[in-house]
Amino acid sequence: MWVYEKKLQYPVRVSKCDPHMAKLLMEQYGGADGELAAALRYLNQRYTIPDKVIGVLNDIGTEEFAHLEMIATMIYKLTKDASVEQLKAAGLGEHYAAHDHALYYQNAGGVPFTAAYIQAKGDPIADLYEDIAAEEKARATYQWLIDLTDDVDLQDSLKFLREREIIHSLRFRESVEILKEDRNQRKVF
Repeated sequence: MWVYEKKLQYPVRVSKCDPHMAKLLMEQYGGADGELAAALRYLNQRYTIPDKVIGVLNDIGTEEFAHLEMIATMIYKLTKDASVEQLKAAGLGEHYAAHDHALYYQNAGGVPFTAAYIQAKGDPIADLYEDIAAEEKARATYQWLIDLTDDVDLQDSLKFLREREIIHSLRFRESVEILKEDRNQRKVF
């Protein structure tokens, strides 16, 4: 079912150790609008979505795991050479006390990931509108993260992720229109 290539969807480069930026990136790692929440949301919703658009949820859901891997790589690279003092100064002292340099699904504020972030109404159109909103919130967060760093290498990877969020939003919008058109067609039995 899976073929694993040991490479990221898009290269991740960072030009310096920056634990503070790593802390901010945790929002996209374990936050409500982050990549893990998106992947789980879409792969869960596909069970109640019509076959006409199920592939969109499957494709985007699995791509979100690739994005999660990119974010994890960014966080790791930004913190791997950080001293305990640098981690404390960046507000990651509590994280270090509990996890050392290991990644942990939490948001930028240190709140652990929760399944409460996962939305599924069971109504395909309602769920797709939820998905559009999730992609737009992720796009906005990526823009703010780009604005918060002066590392042009990191900005490059973040811009790639921001653009993918736009594409995902467009694909979900297309899916809504397909389902609306199908719903409005006269059914003859």
